[in-house]
Amino acid sequence: QVQLVESGGGLVQPGGSLRLSCAASGFIFSNYAVGWYRQAPGKQRELVAIISTRITTTYADSVKGRFTISRDNARSTVSLQMNSLKPEDTAVYYCAVNVHGNTNWGQGTQVTVSS
Repeated sequence: QVQLVESGGGLVQPGGSLRLSCAASGFIFSNYAVGWYRQAPGKQRELVAIISTRITTTYADSVKGRFTISRDNARSTVSLQMNSLKPEDTAVYYCAVNVHGNTNWGQGTQVTVSS
């Protein structure tokens, strides 16, 4: 079955950087767009970035110019490089993929931006 496992979260000071990774299995990774989402306490889950099979990317306005999504089809991984982090970036970050009409989510990784 589809499995997504995120890693790389943690505590970082404002202005710092983190790199999240998501390891995928159970489907043909190169055939699907993959996205990163986040959910802050008391807020709805929101799209952060998505990367298509053709390596086109889309970002939320709030992260444009600071975050970069990338994929490695040979390793079935998708990464999110996060620079110039702000306290409002604090959230649980999830990767997700829609396979055959079903949206699959990882377990999430916590990112906390605080001094």
